[in-house]
Amino acid sequence: MDRILFDTYPDVVIWALRGNRRAASAIDKADSLALSVVSYMELTQGAKDKKDFRMTRAYLVDLGFSILRLLENIGHRASIYLEEYTLKSSLGMPGALIAATAVENETQLFSGNAKHYRMISEANLKPFRP
Repeated sequence: MDRILFDTYPDVVIWALRGNRRAASAIDKADSLALSVVSYMELTQGAKDKKDFRMTRAYLVDLGFSILRLLENIGHRASIYLEEYTLKSSLGMPGALIAATAVENETQLFSGNAKHYRMISEANLKPFRP
């Protein structure tokens, strides 16, 4: 299996952090783990306190998640996605950036929010159900 970009809020990584065995198993089975920096920021913003943030950060580091940064091509692609799909679906700015990150990095996008990404034909979407 190639690198997988995991969606987070609320999604696979959140569910795994909350003890969902299916989510944890999906993460364990992946050969290479990645998060968009947008997802990392969502996790940071969602931390209840410093202890929760440190635990989340340690979890990501221990499992070897790489954080994929935003590049100009990702921003451009995300803006095209918003222009094309935001009025037709529930795709918002974070989702557009996450999808664009997956496409630009040629990774599979593993998400429980498949409805956000279904319309993006070039996204290699892998729906997840907890």
